[in-house]
Amino acid sequence: MSQKKRHQQIITKLNIEGQVFVKELASSFGVTEDCIRKDLTLLEKAGKLKRVHGGAINARVNLHHTNVSQRVELYSKEKKIIASKAVNLLEEGYVIFLDISTINLEIAKLIFEKNIAVTIVTNMIDIMQLYRQNSTVRLIFLGGDFNQARDGFVGALTNHLIRKYRFDISFIGVVGIDLEHNVVTTYETNDGLTKKTAINASKRTYMVGESVKLNQDGNYAYATLDDFTGYICEKELENFKTETGAKCISGYTKSVDGILSAINDIAYFDRIFNYATMKGLTSAMDKLYSGHNDELGFKIY
Repeated sequence: MSQKKRHQQIITKLNIEGQVFVKELASSFGVTEDCIRKDLTLLEKAGKLKRVHGGAINARVNLHHTNVSQRVELYSKEKKIIASKAVNLLEEGYVIFLDISTINLEIAKLIFEKNIAVTIVTNMIDIMQLYRQNSTVRLIFLGGDFNQARDGFVGALTNHLIRKYRFDISFIGVVGIDLEHNVVTTYETNDGLTKKTAINASKRTYMVGESVKLNQDGNYAYATLDDFTGYICEKELENFKTETGAKCISGYTKSVDGILSAINDIAYFDRIFNYATMKGLTSAMDKLYSGHNDELGFKIY
């Protein structure tokens, strides 16, 4: 098989699966892994993909599916998985914020189906329409400047109303997540400013977005990764680690006191710089802080 044809098949496989692996490609094409690495390097230079540890992912793209109607059917299976994970974080009595996001619409549907007694504050019209039927859920709808493409309200008035709240938890939709440059993006400025206002008004804030968002960009950077409590996607940790090339993933598996977690984080970061390998780091943390880590639900993967 010629190099050109091999490259075409690699790109086709990448477009279908979202990621390719050196070992699998080498076996499939009957060539060496070094040959595949050279192929991926050439394709990366041509802007066709992005190299990651063990393979490659799609190159970052800027999509313009700005209308909710254009996005509601995309990745529907993944959105339902994300919604299920998000709902598991809720407790009865919570006041939550759901911004304009097709995943948040799935979260609202699941809350409705499970009849969870929470208060939903939202600026998305589709969510408001969902709760026209009787439910134990209390719904508060925020007005402002109507954005037809976003199917909701954003802008100064919406932001003013959001600032009056202190949400227990908020779920914020994203267009793109750029790990390299530490930015989270959306399509429009007003939408981004409203999202940022909701983040500032929340005790905990989670990004909700399919894993493809790791390779996409919007036009307005409204937050950094540090602004969020966490990121909820459809992937399990091991898959996420492989796709991002991360050496490890660490965090808390339950809600924790801010001061206690800050103390634990300081100890963790202090130890990071004292160990050359992740194995050494995890062993030290287990030995020195095992009881404390267990109490807080702190895990290193």
